[in-house]
Amino acid sequence: MTTFDTLFFNLFNYYKTKNNKKANSIATFYITFLQCTLLLLLGVFFAGFFKQMHMDIMSADKAWIVFVLVVVFIYFKNWIQYSGRKRMVLNAKRIKNKKPTYNIWLLWLLPVAVLGLTYVVSKAA
Repeated sequence: MTTFDTLFFNLFNYYKTKNNKKANSIATFYITFLQCTLLLLLGVFFAGFFKQMHMDIMSADKAWIVFVLVVVFIYFKNWIQYSGRKRMVLNAKRIKNKKPTYNIWLLWLLPVAVLGLTYVVSKAA
């Protein structure tokens, strides 16, 4: 199991007890949001790096279009991966290994911290 799988199941199990019908949607949104913020951080870092190296690889408009397309791809990948049979198989593996659980507030603060780091990197470049 990957780190994202562990984070998904922590959120899924937390919201399953509170809001059973929307637990999968909330956890899928969280994982997608986290992966997209990490992708944005990586993109901002490389944009600043390429700017300092005086390289013109892609315009800003094209970069945002590529980012949006990748976000859509990530969402559908997560939707397919975490709904249905594969989620049940991963959950069975998780129950067997008994991974530690994380605080829900820290899980929700993680993407916010990544966005803050992205802002700092964008201002530093």
